[in-house]
Amino acid sequence: MQAKALKIGLTTVVLGTAFAALLWTTMADGAAYYLHVDEVMAEPEAMYGKRLQVHGFAHDIRVRPRSMEYRFEIRNKGYAVNAEYTGIVPDTFQDGSEVVVTGRLDGDTFHV
Repeated sequence: MQAKALKIGLTTVVLGTAFAALLWTTMADGAAYYLHVDEVMAEPEAMYGKRLQVHGFAHDIRVRPRSMEYRFEIRNKGYAVNAEYTGIVPDTFQDGSEVVVTGRLDGDTFHV
């Protein structure tokens, strides 16, 4: 009887540990700081390389001809950061549009 309880206990511990590790790694990969442009640009060095969600307004949108490469500024409260994105954008993406982009800050450019 004692051996059976030990097996159940060990199995529970192993499965619980495996589940916790899986949950931890999944959450760590998907986690991103949600910040406004002014918060990011107040201390950009502290944000380099971190996964961020940046909120602001798109301005000075430039599209490379015959490609889906977009370069634009994200502005908020007098601060701005350059952004680069490759892909399809929504129909509502235009100058002054409110945007929330996910990516990493590298130097003075936010790579989406």
